[in-house]
Amino acid sequence: MPSTKHILVIRLSAMGDVAMTVPVLKAFTAQYPEVKLTVLTREFFTPFFRDLENVSVFPADLKGTHKGVLGLYKLSKELKKLNIDAIADLHNVLRTNILKCFFLGKPFVQIDKGRAEKKALVTGKTFQQLKTTHERYADVFRKLGFPLDLANPKFPNRVALNSKLQDLVGADTKKWIGMAPFAAHESKMYPLDLMEQVIETLSKTHKILLFGGGKKEVDILDAYQSKYENVINLAGKLTLDEELDVISNLDVMLSMDSGNAHMAAMLGVKVITIWGVTHPYAGFAPFNQPEDFAILSDREQFPLIPTSIYGNKYPEGYQDAARSITPERVVEKINLVL
Repeated sequence: MPSTKHILVIRLSAMGDVAMTVPVLKAFTAQYPEVKLTVLTREFFTPFFRDLENVSVFPADLKGTHKGVLGLYKLSKELKKLNIDAIADLHNVLRTNILKCFFLGKPFVQIDKGRAEKKALVTGKTFQQLKTTHERYADVFRKLGFPLDLANPKFPNRVALNSKLQDLVGADTKKWIGMAPFAAHESKMYPLDLMEQVIETLSKTHKILLFGGGKKEVDILDAYQSKYENVINLAGKLTLDEELDVISNLDVMLSMDSGNAHMAAMLGVKVITIWGVTHPYAGFAPFNQPEDFAILSDREQFPLIPTSIYGNKYPEGYQDAARSITPERVVEKINLVL
């Protein structure tokens, strides 16, 4: 579709999925510099796209102005003023299907989420690597007439930290290990008592920077900071922009199957992931990471893994599947990667 000069890219949420679009859009802008991209997403995620040329963000206010069918109609009228030639829907949910009705006549390609093969994976009918989410995103652009190659990615440079961040993190020559111990569902988390053992061991020789969100998480991470040397809790202290600045300086990130993994990966940081009841075969492994950077629960002990795509469903006795991963194994992997 050579006449296409402006594509609307839709990915409204969730954090990890929005972060996963970034390497794909970066590849697109490198291969098609003459095409402008406008990303429709939540305003909070705007910093994700700061390193992309020819990409702007149009914030969707889904709880206010753009709420409900009437709000989406208003949104479509605002978007039409941008002279969009085609729409790449990387979300494909009820909201975007409603938006599709308002863009009749425009090429509107939606992601194929591969629901049937994902169902086969979690019901145990098959156990094989499915197409990655990054490739599913790229397929949308291919269907719009833009062959897209995700090999040989380029990443932004490390960000020079401002004085506030330098003061927070401190100066020394230690390697920086980011750790994000939390996930949306407990079944996706490494048990906190084991995570503490990992922190205790690695903090003796490296600097540990902890990332997290809510009040309860901040309290847990604060406790680790006061208990161990070289451990700094950044949860609740940074804007998203600042968090990305710090992550860009990490030597390695240890994360669950969660948004932090994808944020680090989009910046070209090495990411080691721990998987509880979910599995990389579903296609949500962080971008451009070697297969052996994923540390998996023991499937001999827990043969029904993956029990669900998002970790929200699992049979009894599976919520602690990640306990089958020893702290020594995690420490060894991090030291190998460093």
